[in-house]
Amino acid sequence: MAKQVANAGRQWYVIHTYSGYEDAVRDALLQRIDSLNMQDYIFDVVVPKEKQIVMKKGQPVEEDKKIFPGYVLVSMLVTDESWYVVRNTPNVT
Repeated sequence: MAKQVANAGRQWYVIHTYSGYEDAVRDALLQRIDSLNMQDYIFDVVVPKEKQIVMKKGQPVEEDKKIFPGYVLVSMLVTDESWYVVRNTPNVT
């Protein structure tokens, strides 16, 4: 029961980034969460991807394809501090 109370207000948010910088934003945001001790407010950062088979030099190769290019999903509690951390992450628009 205590865990439900602690996570009250937790939602998923879509963060717009420069196209092609989704993984960099994810890595930077995870680093900022650790360095600024925001683990109690920002819980998960995801770049949605799916596996795709493409042909390269006549051979099938499995690649990750971004489902929503230019976007990163963040599970968080919105406070002034947590919103500041997200919006001031490099390459977040």
